[in-house]
Amino acid sequence: MSKLFSPLTIKKINLKNRIVMSPMCQYSSKDGFPGDWHLVHYGTRAAGGTGLIIQEATAVVPEGRITPGDLGIWSDEHIPGYKQIVSFIKQHGAVPAIQLAHAGRKASCDLPWNGGKQLNFNNGGWQTIAPSEIPFTSGDRTPLSLDMEGIQNVIASFKNAALRSLEAGYEIIEIHSAHGYLLQEFLSPLSNKRNDEYGGPFENRTLLLKQIVDAVKSVWPAENPLFVRISSTDWYEGGWTIEESIKLGNLLKEKGVDLIDCSSGGNIFDAKIPFGPGYQVSFAEAIKKTGIMTGTVGLITNALQAEAILKNNQADLVLFGRELLRNPYFALQAARELGDDIAWPSQYLRSK
Repeated sequence: MSKLFSPLTIKKINLKNRIVMSPMCQYSSKDGFPGDWHLVHYGTRAAGGTGLIIQEATAVVPEGRITPGDLGIWSDEHIPGYKQIVSFIKQHGAVPAIQLAHAGRKASCDLPWNGGKQLNFNNGGWQTIAPSEIPFTSGDRTPLSLDMEGIQNVIASFKNAALRSLEAGYEIIEIHSAHGYLLQEFLSPLSNKRNDEYGGPFENRTLLLKQIVDAVKSVWPAENPLFVRISSTDWYEGGWTIEESIKLGNLLKEKGVDLIDCSSGGNIFDAKIPFGPGYQVSFAEAIKKTGIMTGTVGLITNALQAEAILKNNQADLVLFGRELLRNPYFALQAARELGDDIAWPSQYLRSK
């Protein structure tokens, strides 16, 4: 059997293969509630053979949404809709995960297909928050710098969202600390100019993430995995670096985090990112050397590419983003390409 289709056990959770659906916002929610689109979207990838489905960034508070169309889990009323999605994913042998998120200064934006610019207060927008009063772009409103009460509210929101995720049936939580959203804004010295215990040296800039990990772990079962997605570098001079990410990997491993999902960028508007096939794999490889499991993502589009990453011990999981948008049955086709015989949905056996 190929490495891509070999199983992986993380704590009590058994993944049937190493193919992961990367969390990708659908911007198709109203008031944070999932709908038919989400059920079909995630369900199709589960039926298509994907081993782990990570639900898109799901806001822990309403003001933590990137857009008004983002999913949310700030209310118990959201739970029933997620239970239906989770149930369908599990029926098809995939593991359901949820990414808990707060967009910080990058919140209050229009839908991407409407231009994606920040919404004005008179057009459905809201006040954004951040570690410091530094907007993401010159055209954005200045965010409010979080005070101590606000920070404690953020921590509590992640904890409460974890409880709701457990009630909904998710088996893995991923904390979103990447792509320029709130938690990465605290990590990066380019967006965090605080002079209190949450700013300055590495130990201070990582404090909020550490406290959120602790808060989530206080209510999340010890036998269920906990992931953290990070931006391994800001791709900008004076910003967050891969060296700091490696240091963070050691720290999160000591805190009981099971896997780091290694992405990059998103925090600096004009960063020059060298996009190319597998351009972020080296980050997952470097962080994996700390002893923590890693996932890699970024322009990985075919089975042979993913197989090589795993065989070379550069990551433990391979996350597919755009490729799974294009092809929900990627896993079924990848297995055929690699010569693996895997289970198909009974309804589709005539086409196997």
